[in-house]
Amino acid sequence: MALTAGIVGLPNVGKSTLFNAITKKHILAANYPFATIEPNVGVVTVPDKRLDFLNDMYKPKSLVPTTFEFTDIAGLVSGASKGEGLGNKFLSHIRETDAIVEVVRCFEDKNIIHVENTVDPIRDIEIINIELVLADLEVVENRLARVEKKAVMSKDKDGLKEVEILNRIKDALTNNIAIRGMEFTEDELKIIKPFNFLTAKPIIYMANVSEDDLLNEHIPNVDKVLEYASKENAKVIRVCAKIEEELSDLEDEEKINFLNDIGIKESGLDQLIKATYSLLGLKTFFTTGTDEVRAWTFVDGMKAPQCAGIIHTDFEKGFIRAEVTSFDDLQKYGDEKLVKEAGKVRVEGKEYIMQDGDICYFRFNV
Repeated sequence: MALTAGIVGLPNVGKSTLFNAITKKHILAANYPFATIEPNVGVVTVPDKRLDFLNDMYKPKSLVPTTFEFTDIAGLVSGASKGEGLGNKFLSHIRETDAIVEVVRCFEDKNIIHVENTVDPIRDIEIINIELVLADLEVVENRLARVEKKAVMSKDKDGLKEVEILNRIKDALTNNIAIRGMEFTEDELKIIKPFNFLTAKPIIYMANVSEDDLLNEHIPNVDKVLEYASKENAKVIRVCAKIEEELSDLEDEEKINFLNDIGIKESGLDQLIKATYSLLGLKTFFTTGTDEVRAWTFVDGMKAPQCAGIIHTDFEKGFIRAEVTSFDDLQKYGDEKLVKEAGKVRVEGKEYIMQDGDICYFRFNV
């Protein structure tokens, strides 16, 4: 299951530069609004040092990391939900994503046009977030117009439940409250899931700063974003899109040296992936062998058969058991044989809840 995130923001805040950096796609990043017209989709591999260890141990013919998919859309403007700047079309491209990454301009540069003429991160955030709210509100109102009268007249239980939930959502959105800030039961979440509401998606703010400000502890514009995000328990990642673009052209060792030279522990992309994994409750398990070592993403709380199904649906249908070794044990003992001798290889059944770092061999029969 590939993780997907939609990148949004006003024009000229550094979205496309950041997208260039993290996917090495080198798309158009021009200094004028709507330089990006069609959505750009790029896939980046998820860094995981455990894969390096497993690669050294098994020396497989193929090493397959898990992936992270980004969708970059054109800069949104006020009125986007009503079609300004072709915004309505652009918003539709991120409805299928798992999370939203909102790039916020926190750098001053008189040579780069700002669509609102001044740099004000909170104003920019609110412009984007209001457009997301309005887009969701339109979906709710259109749906209610089709089903509310019919549900009331027929007294259909399921229809009335949907109408009740949609009216609650409508009230929240009308008061500029994002759907992710509301509480729902599991059954209610199943009802609203097909709508792919934009404001129901978890959000991460990426504060794009100048090269000079990247290491500064307190930057007024970033502090404003941090304060705003804290009100909705959202994560803020400080990034310099220009530096990320430079990093994208370097080999791994050169990248590490570059980061060390400028005093940064990890790139903005690595921070983003970790933050998004945590936000979405994602974990990683591995399958290993001389033919292939592979990382697989799963949702925390999934049981062994479900994780087997990520590899192939037949694995879940005919699941018998899973032979499981934790990565930490393999790293500690340094050899499969020694892990077995230490009694650290477990046989788990259908009710086993998978853990991050599990190395699995699934037994199945169909």
